[in-house]
Amino acid sequence: MMVMVAHPWLLLALFAGLLPWFNSAILSKTIPSLAIIPADRSSRVLDLLLKMVGCLAFIAVVLGAAGLYRGEQRIERIGQGADMVLLLDRSNSMDNSFAGRAPSGALEAKSTVAKRLLTEFIDRREQDRIGIATFSTTAQFVLPLTRNKAALTAAIAATDTQALAYTHVAKGLSLALSYFQRLDYHGQRVLVLVSDGAAVIDAEVQQQLRTAFKQLGVRLYWLYLRGEGSPGFETAPDDPRLDTPQSMPERYLHKFFNSLDTHYRAYEVTSPEALGNAMADIDALENQPVRYWQTVAREDWSGVCYAWAAAMLTLLIAARLLELPR
Repeated sequence: MMVMVAHPWLLLALFAGLLPWFNSAILSKTIPSLAIIPADRSSRVLDLLLKMVGCLAFIAVVLGAAGLYRGEQRIERIGQGADMVLLLDRSNSMDNSFAGRAPSGALEAKSTVAKRLLTEFIDRREQDRIGIATFSTTAQFVLPLTRNKAALTAAIAATDTQALAYTHVAKGLSLALSYFQRLDYHGQRVLVLVSDGAAVIDAEVQQQLRTAFKQLGVRLYWLYLRGEGSPGFETAPDDPRLDTPQSMPERYLHKFFNSLDTHYRAYEVTSPEALGNAMADIDALENQPVRYWQTVAREDWSGVCYAWAAAMLTLLIAARLLELPR
């Protein structure tokens, strides 16, 4: 803990705190002969105590005027949570409802539902560090890992930008994984992919992603927002000739995720309620012990100094009032 003052030059006045030691704190009396004064140890102790009280009162006033404060500090905490990156799909199809058409009335766009439920999810995760990234034709960095709820809420709202056509999931995954590079390990590392589609990932990029997931120890969740009429990622086509990454990108992305050397779980979401249930499931699963450092802002102690000085001066005034007259 670092204790500092805002105006160090005022500390020179501390030397004046020695003045009480050059004079008696008890009212002096004139007597004819020292021989008739009995030994009075209690008076000497009282005189010493009053000098100390006067000295402490002066020191407290000077420290208060100098602006005594405790500096900013980092405190290690143990909580429950994870380091988590939310990777959001911002392709055109996300602006459609789960019914596969433009939102109207009670039908909300998938992106709107996702933003609302993700905001609620963030509010529940008290001790997580959460980062946010988006992707469509390219990946976009939005917010680094942080515990600042206001910043996270604003970042989720800021993802409501013009959507683009393509779903380049490989670029999004690469960017999301980069959040965990050169990052101290605090607990579970989690990547939550929120997407309503997929794209073909070539073999070389697949190997790069496979290596990154293993080295960084990142757990993966895929919230697949399946629109009406879209095939599920577990559904194989009747015609084997159509069972290709180009024809069934979601199915092959799911197979690729299952081949990773990491914890992976996928949710096929077809309604806002199903998305809420999936988020609640992730909330329950990713609640392991986590070590983190909390930054505590500087604390002004000048008020404490003035309060201490007032208490010391009250004692001196009381002692003065209790003195007997000459």
